[in-house]
Amino acid sequence: MQTKVAIIGAGPAGLLLGRLLEKAGVDTVILERRSQDYVLGRIRAGVLEQGTVELLDKAGVGERLHADGLVHDGVEFCFDGDRHRFDFRALIGRTVTVYGQTEVTRDLMQAREASGATTIYEAENVSLHGFDGDRPSVRYVKDGVEHEIACDFITGCDGYHGVARASVPERAIRTFERVYPFGWLGILVDRPPVAEELIYAHHARGFALCSMRSHSRSRYYVQVPADEKVEEWSDDRFWDELRRRVDQETADHLVTGPSIEKSVAPLRSFVAEPLRFGRLFLAGDAAHIVPPTGAKGLNLAASDVGALAEALVEFYAERSAAGIDGYSARVLSRIWKAERFSWWMTSILHTFPETDAFSRRIQRAEFDYLRSSDAAARSLAENYTGLPL
Repeated sequence: MQTKVAIIGAGPAGLLLGRLLEKAGVDTVILERRSQDYVLGRIRAGVLEQGTVELLDKAGVGERLHADGLVHDGVEFCFDGDRHRFDFRALIGRTVTVYGQTEVTRDLMQAREASGATTIYEAENVSLHGFDGDRPSVRYVKDGVEHEIACDFITGCDGYHGVARASVPERAIRTFERVYPFGWLGILVDRPPVAEELIYAHHARGFALCSMRSHSRSRYYVQVPADEKVEEWSDDRFWDELRRRVDQETADHLVTGPSIEKSVAPLRSFVAEPLRFGRLFLAGDAAHIVPPTGAKGLNLAASDVGALAEALVEFYAERSAAGIDGYSARVLSRIWKAERFSWWMTSILHTFPETDAFSRRIQRAEFDYLRSSDAAARSLAENYTGLPL
């Protein structure tokens, strides 16, 4: 088999890249080691920056997003029961949209299927070859038969544990990482959300988040130790703990119910540098991980592949390598700004093992500064709704 761009990974990053290239007439093949049902079964966040929404529109998959997505003009922060709303639209004229990552993936899958573009699921033993020269290829096994794809470029959109980054010689790549000593215990429940916008809450007992997926499905989180076992948390215990960490009005209006999904997500910051190795590019979780606090994971992946698609289209249309040569530096600049913002939100909203009375006063001062300073509030709004690439 032969194609122009072989994409490893059929998550939202790989599918969006494939769709953007397809719209520009660039042939792609996507390889995914899991089944289609498994990919769609992943429960992920879904706060989309305005730029991500615009990119999905460009890819021609925005119809259901605009019909079902919830446009939010701002968010609320709560510190020991004291709540304040930040109005992004009033501050900088931008918004975010709540639309589940699963639904983004579904829309991209359906568009690719309708176009007849090739996606190979359950591809085993994927290996990357020759990307340091001008004849890269990808080998894989499907139904016991070995196959090879000859291509011009390979893009690794296969996540933190994927084969793409692991294929890069250790001497050629540098990684930066911070692992946080806590995770988020989250539940999904078919009940109306407690508020129209997200509520991020800091409490001495730990962080909490009130979020949603739709007008009838809610997502809630509480901070727990990194080694916490989800089996130790009944639904009743979760709801009791959540009520302790939010303000009284929110606690009184919570509509509880049986969880339909419950899991603990670890928190990690991770960046790999560079993101280009000859004819291999890394994007999305293969390139970086951010804590979920700033809602940057999917949005960073989208901006990565948006930039990479532009660069590859320029290469084929104009025979110019300027875009692909500049890809790594261009996206890493935005990645590190998002890492900073996610780290900052994590640091002010969570209780760390070393948090003492002085540290909590500093966190409180940060909250008070945010709500009293238009400049600080605008900075929050700019970063949360998405910085330009």
